[in-house]
Amino acid sequence: MKALCWHGKGDIRCDTVPDPRIEDARDIILKVTSCAICGSDLHLMDGQMPTMEAGDVLGHEFMGEVVEVGPGFTKFKKGDRVVVPFNINCGECRQCRLGNWSVCERSNRNGEMAAAQFGYPTAGLFGYSHLTGGYAGGQAEYVRVPMADVAPMLAPEGVDDESLLFLTDILPTGWQGAEHCEIKGGE
Repeated sequence: MKALCWHGKGDIRCDTVPDPRIEDARDIILKVTSCAICGSDLHLMDGQMPTMEAGDVLGHEFMGEVVEVGPGFTKFKKGDRVVVPFNINCGECRQCRLGNWSVCERSNRNGEMAAAQFGYPTAGLFGYSHLTGGYAGGQAEYVRVPMADVAPMLAPEGVDDESLLFLTDILPTGWQGAEHCEIKGGE
């Protein structure tokens, strides 16, 4: 498949990479129908995010159509349109149960590395360095979505991709910022 891959500071290429595959019963594979480039991707482009490796697939703002599901998976079925948030969440750890999705204790395969860098582990993130789990991103034809039974959402009928894509990262990030600033109506 084709994917946008990081090869170094200022060096992003469209490469042919292996197709993703189901690795866990909670996985789905999406055919990406829409993706966006986030301002955070500029940190990768500028070489400001450590632990990137040549060939890493970029992208954390994407959605698509389910083409494969893990064994016994029931939240989505083949053909469903799904919107996928930036964070990967287990839904079971203490932080997930508290609603602290960005610090899921189980989704970052390299949590110890993140804790050494930031002082605490982060959740796994799509297409955003090995510090955040080394997961392939969605600026690709297909993407593996681990723990897909937690954060990904079924796209409502009749709403186009362009309208829904903002639910992956852009809108929730802005909303969270406004909530933390305790903005009131009219401000």
